Amino acid sequence: MPMKTYMAKMQDQEVARKWMLFDADGAVLGRLAAKIAPILMGKHKVTYTPQADCGDFVIVINADKVRMTGTKEETKKYDWYTGYPGGHKIRSYQKQKEMRPEEVIELAVRRMLPKTKSARFMFRRLKVYPGPQHDHQGQKPEKIELS
Repeated sequence: MPMKTYMAKMQDQEVARKWMLFDADGAVLGRLAAKIAPILMGKHKVTYTPQADCGDFVIVINADKVRMTGTKEETKKYDWYTGYPGGHKIRSYQKQKEMRPEEVIELAVRRMLPKTKSARFMFRRLKVYPGPQHDHQGQKPEKIELS
């Protein structure tokens, strides 16, 4: 009898979502984002299917203590366009980290997700907090160590 390949379906409610907790204190931004993105996509599971949304929830605490290597702290810029004439905005990494430290991690992870509609739903499962406190103790997240 030939083996059957398992393909998760979008309608399946059997997708069990776990909650995982990352502490960004002293972590390198790119390496942290590279660990988080596959978890949001569900690539760490044996039941991974590209077209099905089977990822887990991720909580990141201490986002204000994330670091970068080399000279990126001085040279990295974040830019966006507001939609108005002359609305091209540029902000340095230090200024962005002062104003909204959680957005630094969110942007790094969002840019590692696929560029599809399903990435929007994956990204909603990412919860980033600037300090050590988070609102998800009831979900009993398991702490993941960065190695």
